[in-house]
Amino acid sequence: MKKIFFIFCLLGVVLPYYHLINFLQENNWSMTGFLDQLYSNHAISMITMDITVAASSFLVFLIYQFSNKKIKAKCFVKYIVSLFIVGFSLSLPLYLYDNYKK
Repeated sequence: MKKIFFIFCLLGVVLPYYHLINFLQENNWSMTGFLDQLYSNHAISMITMDITVAASSFLVFLIYQFSNKKIKAKCFVKYIVSLFIVGFSLSLPLYLYDNYKK
């Protein structure tokens, strides 16, 4: 299972950044219009809201785990940084990778 979670960590970085880089190339390396396109139609809005709720829930879970001393400060920072720098697509698989027990 750990290998699978590791593969998801890699995919969680590569796939979103592939699309971000393509967006930036198409827009002369400008983020202008990025937020507008997040809500450009109902299908994209649904996916955006789904990820927003899932990532927010995970953030609350991490804060709860940290406040109850179930995860160490170093790991807490690692998950928070990965959540805000890369996204939920890395942060959750990284958490699962670190906490998987056979």
